[in-house]
Amino acid sequence: MRNARLLVVPVFAALLAGCGIRATEVPTDFGAAPSRAHCSLAGADLATRSSAGMPVRVFLLCGSSLLTVDRAVRVPEGAEDSARRVLVAQGLLDELARTPPAAEKQAGYSTDVRAGTTVGGPAPRDPEDTLRLSVAPDDLTSYALAQIVCTFSDSAAAEGDGSVILGGPGTAPPRRYECTDDLRARPGEVDPPSAQVTGG
Repeated sequence: MRNARLLVVPVFAALLAGCGIRATEVPTDFGAAPSRAHCSLAGADLATRSSAGMPVRVFLLCGSSLLTVDRAVRVPEGAEDSARRVLVAQGLLDELARTPPAAEKQAGYSTDVRAGTTVGGPAPRDPEDTLRLSVAPDDLTSYALAQIVCTFSDSAAAEGDGSVILGGPGTAPPRRYECTDDLRARPGEVDPPSAQVTGG
């Protein structure tokens, strides 16, 4: 009988150890579980959709990615294509630089584009669809450049091929930048593919 009791003790201990509840001195309070609603507006951008103007999409930062939100920019009717491209680009820049509305901020959206950034048309020897920023692309943060490249390349400010030609305020030749899946997924780690372009 005594031997039977001695056998029960280690068996019972093994069962307790296998229940998955173990004492620990390591803090386990990591805060609330991640919310699936993060980066999800679910109607929070309805106010911007109702704004008068041409519907557009801009890329904002959310988490470690670039995601689109709906905006509207005003472009005068009858504007020539070259002027229209610049007006659309400036409207997009203004939207990128604007502090996201409260609902978007609560959902985790932010921007790295600075207010006051402007854009103009091509210099004399640039390709006709060049957009020259008031800040050289190389002087922008990696996040801001990714936002601008992806927003412009997905709009009437570009030729619709997933790329945009950007230059700075100086005489340096512009470059063609592409918005890729990798860039949208990791804007702080990946540079937009680019190549120098010449010829007007």
